[in-house]
Amino acid sequence: MAAAISLSLGMATEGVKDGWYDGGSIFFAVFLVIFVTATSDYRQSLQFQHLNEEKQNIQVEVIRGGKRVGASIFDLVVGDVVPLKIGDQVPADGVLISGHSLAIDESTMTGESKIVHKDQNAPMLMSGCKVADGYGSMLVTGVGTNTEWGMLMANLSEDIGEETPLQARLNGVATLIGIVGLSVAGVVLVVLWIRYFTGHSNNPDGTTAFVAGTTGAKQGFMGAISIFTIAVTIVVVAVPEGLPLAVTLTLAYSMRKMMRDKALVRRLSSCETMGSATTICSDKTGTLTLNKMTVVEAYLSGTKLNPCHNTGMISSSVASLLVEGIAQNTAGAVFSPEDGGAAEVAGSPTEKAILSWGLKIGMNFNDVRSKSSVLRVLPFNSVKKCGGVAVQVSDAYVHIHWKGAAELVLASCKSWLSIDGSVHPMSFDKYNEVKRSIDDMAMSSLRCIAFAYCTCELTMVPREDLDKWQLPEDNLTLLGMVGIKDPCRPGVRDAVQLCSAAGVKVRMVTGDNVETAKAIAFECGILNSKDVASETIIIEGKVFREMSETAREEVAVKITVMGRSSPNDKLLLVQALKRKGHVVAVTGDGTNDAPALHEADIGLSMGISGTEVAKESSDIIILDDDFTSVVKVVRWGRSVYANIQKFIQFQLTVNVAALVINVVAAVSSGAVPLNAVELLWVNLIMDTLGALALATEPPTDNLMKRHPVGRREPLVTNIMWRNLFIQALYQIAVLLVFNFDGKRIFQLHNESREHADKITNTFVFNAFVFCQIFNEFNARKPEEKNVLRGVTSNRLFMGIVGITTILQILIIEFLGKFFGTVRLVWKLWLLSVAIGAVSWPLAYVGKSIPVPARPFQDYLKHCCAWRRPRRRDEEQGGKS
Repeated sequence: MAAAISLSLGMATEGVKDGWYDGGSIFFAVFLVIFVTATSDYRQSLQFQHLNEEKQNIQVEVIRGGKRVGASIFDLVVGDVVPLKIGDQVPADGVLISGHSLAIDESTMTGESKIVHKDQNAPMLMSGCKVADGYGSMLVTGVGTNTEWGMLMANLSEDIGEETPLQARLNGVATLIGIVGLSVAGVVLVVLWIRYFTGHSNNPDGTTAFVAGTTGAKQGFMGAISIFTIAVTIVVVAVPEGLPLAVTLTLAYSMRKMMRDKALVRRLSSCETMGSATTICSDKTGTLTLNKMTVVEAYLSGTKLNPCHNTGMISSSVASLLVEGIAQNTAGAVFSPEDGGAAEVAGSPTEKAILSWGLKIGMNFNDVRSKSSVLRVLPFNSVKKCGGVAVQVSDAYVHIHWKGAAELVLASCKSWLSIDGSVHPMSFDKYNEVKRSIDDMAMSSLRCIAFAYCTCELTMVPREDLDKWQLPEDNLTLLGMVGIKDPCRPGVRDAVQLCSAAGVKVRMVTGDNVETAKAIAFECGILNSKDVASETIIIEGKVFREMSETAREEVAVKITVMGRSSPNDKLLLVQALKRKGHVVAVTGDGTNDAPALHEADIGLSMGISGTEVAKESSDIIILDDDFTSVVKVVRWGRSVYANIQKFIQFQLTVNVAALVINVVAAVSSGAVPLNAVELLWVNLIMDTLGALALATEPPTDNLMKRHPVGRREPLVTNIMWRNLFIQALYQIAVLLVFNFDGKRIFQLHNESREHADKITNTFVFNAFVFCQIFNEFNARKPEEKNVLRGVTSNRLFMGIVGITTILQILIIEFLGKFFGTVRLVWKLWLLSVAIGAVSWPLAYVGKSIPVPARPFQDYLKHCCAWRRPRRRDEEQGGKS
């Protein structure tokens, strides 16, 4: 608005040829700032859209050519056969081909939370729904926008404009500073107008700017508008619109880099919260370990096999029972190529390990499955920690096979099968012998899985409502056990130590045996020799679950390892830690982990082993299931906060200096050294380019040497206040001296007043810009004395500083008409650069000044707090 008035009046009074400079320059500067800011914002929004597409790119299993292969949900076609298991999202519309105990949560489509059971009578499946229980296979009948879910989603668009807590806080800070700037600009406007209309303002040639009764209305109006333009520009500089932009930039930059570090951010706010994490509750399998499981020990019929696949001494009846249980009681599959090549095993890592071992002991997967028919399946779940299947083996008998956590299956066994196939009762001594074998395997960090079975007559099987039949599980015969090795991931030990140094406590929460968990924790560095001696920090989920709420809170902070935990135990641990003031990050992969992931401050789901339900409940998806990636997320979370603080320090320094210089000059002399166009250029350096330079700093090793940032800690720390005041006071003092005494210092007595003022103002403008360029380096390292360390590694920062410097030279030397500046002699150029460069040694010395531990804001609140005087009766202890 000011530019339009300035342009029209300038052209009217000075002609088109010379009158367009002021208004045109302001127009150009305004549009440049808008263009750069809008382009930057648009680029970030494109990045967020790209990340949103990544979130929707769900990987599914498809059976093609009889073989299970991985595929993107976008690559599914009609006619594909898709296997489904607990926790999966139904990827397309389809028809159930086969399945056992398949239950679907259709609440996303129907709005009703009732679980719907699917069978031949109700075979239709809708995309977007979740598998709540069981498993099965579906034939795809509709994909994309041809599905019910697709048609619904086509009419909706996900809101990616989520405002994070830090953005909300910074918007509040920006609003507060803007109000202060608006107030200051209002005062300056009133003072300058009073000076102007009372004849106390002079033109550049020294004559009085406004003389009542003499100055024409058009000229007077033009003068008033030029003053209004200055006030508007002070508001432009004072309002730090770069603060929210800096958050957007650093979040987008961090999210992009985190994708390279195998972490997909689903909720923006988690980027910031992760920097405040004080504890990480991590799963064992696949996160701390490689999730590449192999059977390394086996006990069959009370005998240890050596090697583990040597079943030569086992009778054929025992071997056939065992392979029947392995082949039928599984959600995995074995694909045998027609060309006679090696068999390919599909399924979860545990299933693959057991099936691979079964093949080694002579199992023919397809042949075994064809000899008996499945009547009822109870899929494995993390609560019972075992799974069962009922198979009809003849016209009269049914075998019920169980497989699961060794000590739990053992507790249900009343007998055991010997090498020759004879059944013996489970004596006390035999029970202890088997229990010792389980403990020995667990202490060797092996996962122990036991196999058991029982026989029942076909007449005992219900003819109707077979899905409601509870399989017998309390009078079993033990077949054998296997020990599965899952080695620790390389680099996990170093990552755990890095977390400890950063003040982040790592806790292992696993469904495995306590002894197995303890051995792995020791291997990963979560436990050390001192910790292993202390049993208080190693606990079983059942024990923790049965404690009172108060007792759980007291114990939770001491727990390092929790074994045999259910998903509900993990939820209780998270709640107890949060009540004790911890910021909790939790990893999870199963459907039942969803409540704990949702409850945690930061939910981290696993990209490879995680179910879709777990992923949807999480804030960040760890794409490679690796614990070292979790530590990288902590590092990036701290980097977001640190980068914002760097920018705040830089921005507030410029704000304070520019405001004070212009206000003091305006009130004392009626003129400002920094005009509208110059201030808009400073605004561009300070807001958009400054945000780009400082908000994209990569994380440093020092970030992981600090303790987590508290949620309530002030954004502007005492160290930042110290740096800000030192730099701002230096700039204000030096530039005001040159503003008021520049003519004498530069020996401009022989120059006309107008030209001398232009040289002085140009020098002040040039020196001010170079102060900001050098101060950008100081802002990079708020706490370190050496501000130049690692600066060359950030090419974007160096590029922006270089571009700003080149543009400043062009403005002074070639664009003076537009900016109201004149060319400077080389001595004044050197002096401008020298004034800016002094900020480096000043910062070096300033960082030696100690700062109080108590936040500066607390002192302000204390000083500004109004206290009601106590009445005499109160002083005497009386009641009012």
